[in-house]
Amino acid sequence: MGFEQLAGLKKQLAQQAEQARAKKPPRERKAPRPTPAPAASAASAASAAAAAKPAKPTKPAKPTKPVDPVVHTIGKLQKRFPLAFPKNPAPKVPLKVGIFEDLMTHAAELQLNERELRGAIKVWCRGNRYWTSLVEGAPRVDLAGVPAGEVTTADAARAVYLESNRQARLAAAASSESAAPAAPASTDTAEKASQESA
Repeated sequence: MGFEQLAGLKKQLAQQAEQARAKKPPRERKAPRPTPAPAASAASAASAAAAAKPAKPTKPAKPTKPVDPVVHTIGKLQKRFPLAFPKNPAPKVPLKVGIFEDLMTHAAELQLNERELRGAIKVWCRGNRYWTSLVEGAPRVDLAGVPAGEVTTADAARAVYLESNRQARLAAAASSESAAPAAPASTDTAEKASQESA
């Protein structure tokens, strides 16, 4: 769509809005409220005013997407151990082998159970952002951010394998999605050809 078309569309929308405003009837003024009789007490006047006011409708709460509990668990880990679990956009760091056992000693303090911690570590150590941190010889860190070992050659090779495997799956899924709509069109063409020959 070109700029000229966008400008024309904008003019049309402005004209439609102007026509809609012209069709609305003008607002009417509200009649003034009657003043209460001077003999009425203040209490009865207040109750009458409260009764006359319509109750404000409560606004419905904004619909929110449910958040995965693992996200909450990772958030707790990021607050408590920011050097081991850095927030995005900071790069992830390779975690010490056996970090789960270290986390279990802090489970009560974090108010997390074993299942929640396992899920959080499983999600944290998966994906391109973590796999790119697994470079041969890079220091692994404990919960305090202190070096506790190094990334081995096997660990680095596995990270490269996992990332290339993920990219291959994504490419295969993308190609199957693009091929799926084309398949019904070819069967329709074959059906039409068979009907025409008959």
